Amino acid sequence: MARKFYITTSIPYTNASPHIGFALEIIQADVLARYHRGLEEDVFFSTGTDEHGLKTLRAAEAAGKTTTEFADELSGKFKDLAEKLNISNSDFIRTTDEARHKPAVYKLWEQYEKKGDIYKKKYKGLYCPGCEAFKTEKEIIDGKCVIHQKPIEEVQEENYFFKLSKYLPEIKKLIENDKLKIIPESKKNEVLGMIEQGMEDLSVSRSKEKYWGWPIPGDDSQNLYVWLDALPNYISVLGYGTDEKNFKKYWPVDVHCIGKDIVKFHAIYWPAMLLSAGIELPKSIFVHGFINVAGQKMSKSLGNVVNPFELVEKYGTDAVRHFLVQHIHPFEDGDFTIERFEERYNSDLADGIGNLVARIIKLAQMYLEEKLEGRVKKEEGEGQYKTDYEETLEKYRFDQASDYIFREISRIDKNISEEKSFEVMKNGDQEKGKELIRGYVQELYRIARLLGPFMPQTSEKIIEQLKTKESQPLFPRLNVG
Repeated sequence: MARKFYITTSIPYTNASPHIGFALEIIQADVLARYHRGLEEDVFFSTGTDEHGLKTLRAAEAAGKTTTEFADELSGKFKDLAEKLNISNSDFIRTTDEARHKPAVYKLWEQYEKKGDIYKKKYKGLYCPGCEAFKTEKEIIDGKCVIHQKPIEEVQEENYFFKLSKYLPEIKKLIENDKLKIIPESKKNEVLGMIEQGMEDLSVSRSKEKYWGWPIPGDDSQNLYVWLDALPNYISVLGYGTDEKNFKKYWPVDVHCIGKDIVKFHAIYWPAMLLSAGIELPKSIFVHGFINVAGQKMSKSLGNVVNPFELVEKYGTDAVRHFLVQHIHPFEDGDFTIERFEERYNSDLADGIGNLVARIIKLAQMYLEEKLEGRVKKEEGEGQYKTDYEETLEKYRFDQASDYIFREISRIDKNISEEKSFEVMKNGDQEKGKELIRGYVQELYRIARLLGPFMPQTSEKIIEQLKTKESQPLFPRLNVG
């Protein structure tokens, strides 16, 4: 029986169109999903949209639409993005899904109540609509949230609370012992720091008049706070509350892929909710950084938000995938400019893999009469493959794994130039020349296999060109500057 591997992205809010930051996350997750499928594992890969809450409500009002209309439209855009980026997700969950998601949310609530983890009290706090979270004084500068740079709102209500503080000591131990592994180490330390500073119990409901969401079971005057609605997507998509057999097949999750701004919710709130409900915790949480544009944070006010749909339309899916995995650091903030993107496109893709494929196909056309073998010999390069490719991917170093492939491309290209197989054949040693070319073909099959998780369309095109011995340009060179 194949080993299972369950991976998720976070689920973005439906308050604005997708930008390149989420494209980074969903591509990183897709690389891991495709890699694990290549290891013949039973992979389940989930993504979706987070639709309830204050942010969607206000964005819908500003657009003059109902919340449902607005969420439907934005959720559709995120689905489209997954298709445009050739994402191999198994499912797409929406938190407004009454049939699949709501039963899971309500079943969890029932478990919290059984544990005695829900109570009601009056509360006054400082709330950031951008984060959908209450903030401490340390998280506020000049009356604004340090993350979203938007004014903090004072909220005073009687709400339901979840006993988050009850579970903090256990969560702390699990994180310290890597039973709940947080990658990179700096984020692990950040979460432990949050717990050390002390955290209050979590307000888990809002007034029905001011908030869009599911009603609290047994109290229609209050709606469920967004994070208690959003985080259960990771189990509702598997069938928690509706299909227990499928849920048990894939849970616990092997990797949650998330952005650095929501690490507290995934590494503290979510484990506490699961502990309360008696559900096994995630195995690991991989946290990526943000993408800045020319050194500045992306924002509508600056007009520098990068549209991933436009990038794909102009440069192609695999060009976008390649840049984001190889040239954006997986753990730190990265920088994007069109100039840098086009420079890497020409050097890595047009002059790199595109040129190599054209050279090898041309040599095969000219000098090899037989059909080209469609598999990589096991013994070829397996040592390096294990060291430089598998190990880096297992550590979420997509940049290093991709860089290994492109170093191999440069090495093969250099060998072709130095070995001059066509001159060897002209000088009368036909067999030696053909053997050199067969070696390049084998190497190219190996490159295609390695590229599979990163650039799946390119991988398929290379294999097809080797089968037919017909060369077609993969990445036409851009005229820049």
